[in-house]
Amino acid sequence: MPQTSPRLSAEGILLLIGLAIGWGINWPIMKFIIAEIPPLSFRGFCLMLGGFGILGLARVSGLSLRIPKGYVKKIVWVTLLNIIGWNVFATYGLSFLPAGRSALLGYTMPIWAVLLSIWILNDKFTTRVGIALLLGVGGIAALMSESLLSWFGGPFNHQLLIGAGLMIVAAWSWATGTVLMKRWQIPMNSVALTGWLLLLASIPVLIAAFFFDGLPQKTPSTMVLWGLVYNVFIAFMFCYWAWVRLVSLVPVSVSSLSSLITPLVGVISGIVILGEAPGWPEFSATVLILGAVAVVNSGTKKCAK
Repeated sequence: MPQTSPRLSAEGILLLIGLAIGWGINWPIMKFIIAEIPPLSFRGFCLMLGGFGILGLARVSGLSLRIPKGYVKKIVWVTLLNIIGWNVFATYGLSFLPAGRSALLGYTMPIWAVLLSIWILNDKFTTRVGIALLLGVGGIAALMSESLLSWFGGPFNHQLLIGAGLMIVAAWSWATGTVLMKRWQIPMNSVALTGWLLLLASIPVLIAAFFFDGLPQKTPSTMVLWGLVYNVFIAFMFCYWAWVRLVSLVPVSVSSLSSLITPLVGVISGIVILGEAPGWPEFSATVLILGAVAVVNSGTKKCAK
């Protein structure tokens, strides 16, 4: 297993950049896809192809695909929480909410992850982590400020409430799975482990899709098909491997708080791609979130044996 450093290494920074870009710009893509493909079918299809793809790459690279004895149940629990719980609840939450708002609620994950790591992993709640958490929460709050005002200032909308609840449950599920993955330190190569997580998750999701979504009524549009390709190769195969690898390299507080860059990229991509005009929330959030990532990675670099 790789050594754990209290801050991001050069490899960790590259993984974080790849994650932020890959997952950040995927939120509007997913919104576009689920307008034509039911949520469970969409996620199950991507999980299955992504899992087979990663395991195929591991096999070609000569890596062992064997699951270590005594770790099957642990891998199932990580799959249930980190993959199935996040993907199902987040995708349904996205169907009730705008893409940007969904991403921001989903990335309340670091709050739950830091709290759970203190309880389950006995991690210390240091001043550095506390400051980074406050900065990160402040950044998310800044990005959500206009949405929150519209929620409380406009008429009651039960769909927004349902969507917000689903996204928060998704964030909690992702955080719990991440903490358990860190606690158990599954002795597998990150490529093979990621492949098994995705493939195992696809089985119950596809079964549920068969009963709840039914068979496709029409062929998806060309743009949606390209969105599926992006999801399989980038959002699932690359980004999930990068996340599993990142979690193995640094403490949960560092990986989870550093992931706050992802919704920031989502907002920035909306500005660049969709021509949305940035305002004070975007500028404030940029400073706060980058500050959180800088603070949580500012500790003395030591490696735990």
